[in-house]
Amino acid sequence: MSAAALVGIAAGSLAGATAGFAAPQPAAASTVSAHAASVLAVNNLGLNTAQAKNWQRFLRDSGFDPGTIDGELGPNSWKAAQRAFNYWGYDAGTVDGIVGPKTIKALQRFLNDAGYNLVVDGIAGDRTKAAFREFNS
Repeated sequence: MSAAALVGIAAGSLAGATAGFAAPQPAAASTVSAHAASVLAVNNLGLNTAQAKNWQRFLRDSGFDPGTIDGELGPNSWKAAQRAFNYWGYDAGTVDGIVGPKTIKALQRFLNDAGYNLVVDGIAGDRTKAAFREFNS
């Protein structure tokens, strides 16, 4: 039982309500929504820490600030990538730090211009991840 539920039960008891007559209490929201979790998640798309740092440095050196060069591609790194992709004409869509299909398609277009022959499908499959690793090695 969560702490919020215990507090709710205790508060109901203190107010003189009995279990039979107390209004149902909504469940405590102890988890982050799926959307918020995707924004907060680190998504290195198969890169190890050194490769992710290389990508962050590439973004920084290209004029798109990814934040701390820490090897964790979180929202700041992906926002920088989305700004870069949009600036370079790869259409990553909204700059929100979420690694969705539009961001993956933009990455695939970018990697294709760097010499990789990827299908632009918005899916971060094995070939896309391998090309991203190689680009950042």
